[in-house]
Amino acid sequence: MMNEAALRAVANPNRRRILRLVWDRELSSRAIADHFDLTWPAISQNLRVLEMAGLVRTRRQGTSRLYSADRERLRPLKAVLTAMWEADLDRLAELAEAEERNHRS
Repeated sequence: MMNEAALRAVANPNRRRILRLVWDRELSSRAIADHFDLTWPAISQNLRVLEMAGLVRTRRQGTSRLYSADRERLRPLKAVLTAMWEADLDRLAELAEAEERNHRS
């Protein structure tokens, strides 16, 4: 089951972008930061939030920290987001059908 911290973590677009970067590969915090126009403290905070939510794995190599997505921990999130997306699509379909009925009347 997905916890609230994980949902809050992926609510931020920068953290979702970080997850995409480390989905298939391990990257250093510096390599991650190179993809953003954010301050180092902002990058560090986003990485810490992802780490505390259990969505990324961290490994030390010398003085560097390497990050990778924890796909196993992310798996339950997919079900939650899919359910939310389907509910939104159902609601959108209802609104579109109502709008069409109103235009026909």
